Amino acid sequence: MMVQNIGVVGAGTMGSGITQTCAVNGLSVVMHDMSNDLLEKGLKTIEHSLDRLVAREKLSNSDKSEALARIRCSTELEALSESGLVVEAATENMDIKIPIFESLNQICGPDAILASNTSSLSLTTLAAASGRPDKIIGMHFFNPVSLMKLVEIIRALQTSDKTYEVTESLTRALGKEPIVVKDSPGFVVNRMLVPMINEAVFILYEGLAGADEIDAAMKLGANHPIGPLALADMIGIDVCLYVMNVLLKEFGDSKFRPCPLLKQMVNAGYLGRKSRRGFFDYAK
Repeated sequence: MMVQNIGVVGAGTMGSGITQTCAVNGLSVVMHDMSNDLLEKGLKTIEHSLDRLVAREKLSNSDKSEALARIRCSTELEALSESGLVVEAATENMDIKIPIFESLNQICGPDAILASNTSSLSLTTLAAASGRPDKIIGMHFFNPVSLMKLVEIIRALQTSDKTYEVTESLTRALGKEPIVVKDSPGFVVNRMLVPMINEAVFILYEGLAGADEIDAAMKLGANHPIGPLALADMIGIDVCLYVMNVLLKEFGDSKFRPCPLLKQMVNAGYLGRKSRRGFFDYAK
């Protein structure tokens, strides 16, 4: 079974990116958020992204127009009722996500799959609260969604084989490469990546080297395309802190303690690119 109608909850960076990827690949999408302002901002982000693809001759003008025509926006969650699969891309907070899944269970058809783009939270917990545990799954896309090939497909303890098979088929239809992951804090990428970023912040905090030197070391010495501190700025320093706190809480292992500087940066409002200041300055 190939899903044709997709719902996306959240019009932020990830939600708009997922919406764009689905629309470009021929699927009808309803993008939901809490206000028309948020939806308009998300739609503008998609338009600018498509314009860049047209400029680089990755997409034609007619392809862009057709993709935009496949997107419908709504502030009403009920607008997702016809979706065969809904991807939740709301704030990374279980107290926000669980009510969304409870509402979607009431709104969507009995066969609809409810996926979460969570980067660290328990799919098993979401499934247990959802009312349709066998149809809950994780689809963790990476930023920028239009360019990054990987999708972590996370199976809750309750996820059925059919739910996984439909989700994997959809992921490949979107031009992505899925890896199947068991439900565990941070899954695969963030379990490795965010502690590495945290260690880079410790090195900066301890004065071993400056931010430029730390990033150059990993780019030139480990062949990373981007340094860990610049990557933290791209991800969001607040997101990095949140993931470290989840890892520390769930595993109870002090190796996941967040660096004090990571906390200070968040307290100062220096969140990276989105606030125009992080470990590097983006105000220019």
